[in-house]
Amino acid sequence: MPSSEKPALSRRAMLGGVAAAGALPLLVPATAAASTRRAPLRAATRTKAVLLGTNGGPGWGLTEPPRMGIASALVVGDRYYLIDAGEGVGFRLMEAKLGNWEARAALSGLRAIFVTHLHSDHISDLSNILSLGLYNGLSAADRPVPIWGPGNRGDLPPVAGDRPAPPVVSPESPTPGTKETVESIVRTFATDFNDRARDGGTPVPQQLFAGQDIPIPEQYLADPNGNPHPRMSPVPFYEDDRVKVSTTLVQHAPVFPALAFRFETDDGVVVFSGDTGPSENLVELAQDADILVHEVIAEEWAAERYPEPRSPEAEAAYQHLIQSHTAVEEVGAIAEEAGVSTLVLNHFVPGDWPVGKWQRAAQKGFSGKLIIGSDLDEIGL
Repeated sequence: MPSSEKPALSRRAMLGGVAAAGALPLLVPATAAASTRRAPLRAATRTKAVLLGTNGGPGWGLTEPPRMGIASALVVGDRYYLIDAGEGVGFRLMEAKLGNWEARAALSGLRAIFVTHLHSDHISDLSNILSLGLYNGLSAADRPVPIWGPGNRGDLPPVAGDRPAPPVVSPESPTPGTKETVESIVRTFATDFNDRARDGGTPVPQQLFAGQDIPIPEQYLADPNGNPHPRMSPVPFYEDDRVKVSTTLVQHAPVFPALAFRFETDDGVVVFSGDTGPSENLVELAQDADILVHEVIAEEWAAERYPEPRSPEAEAAYQHLIQSHTAVEEVGAIAEEAGVSTLVLNHFVPGDWPVGKWQRAAQKGFSGKLIIGSDLDEIGL
């Protein structure tokens, strides 16, 4: 297993070089942008990152190129690890030919799920995976599947602007973490689970999966509103025979905790940024990684979406977009500072901004290989 310590010389140097809460994709007629389509990248390697869905934000708009909700997979041999579970992830797992997909059992190859944060666009189809998973291979996985993600926020976020406080949703538990969220999904589908177990003898959820809150040290969780992005070093929390996974807090306030993940394998290192503004924590997590999959936003688009003068509500939405995401003009320098070999853009806000604009802006300050991600792309190690 490669060490997580920084080597004296970056891997790239040794080789000689080489949307958001409320972000709705703009509608573009397919005929107007057909030239932006390309065949998905394919990789024949044992270990690879697979982009299942690359759209940013909760919008259902049609984008060109077509982008489903945010989700990725890290494939290591005949097993894979799912990172987030946005809209359409089940279909994309089949299209990516993961697990025993030909027998409608794509989930048979699933080893673990990792959730970067609990915004709806990142977990909207988690319930789909866990409920319909019974009939799509989940019961054929070689062990119960852990679902790792952020813990309880611990405090409600402040109300933006001068608006009165809205009613609290689920006041008995207004900020549940991953463990409680999964338990709530099980309760929601209890009728279905119990009926199928008693009528057809199917396994029950506790035999198939379990939600787990990632154990971030308490000192970094103390002030979710005042200091949601304290400086910290990566925390290892999961290891099996194929991967070692570490995490760190990133900047996606007011969402908290928001996490990025580093996967170390025998073939190399892949890092997924999650949703984040520029973050020194992420730079440390991604140090000398072979692949960094990083979210991006077009600030030009955000300013057009919320033109001045802005109402307090529009100003709050605009500030969230530009502060809790990374401008595409900044992402290349971040990857360069981390010393990564390949930068892969993902979670596009908006999903249908011209590909050429992403390319030109992201390459600035980055000397490695740049990939403008599309759904079903495979990037091999």
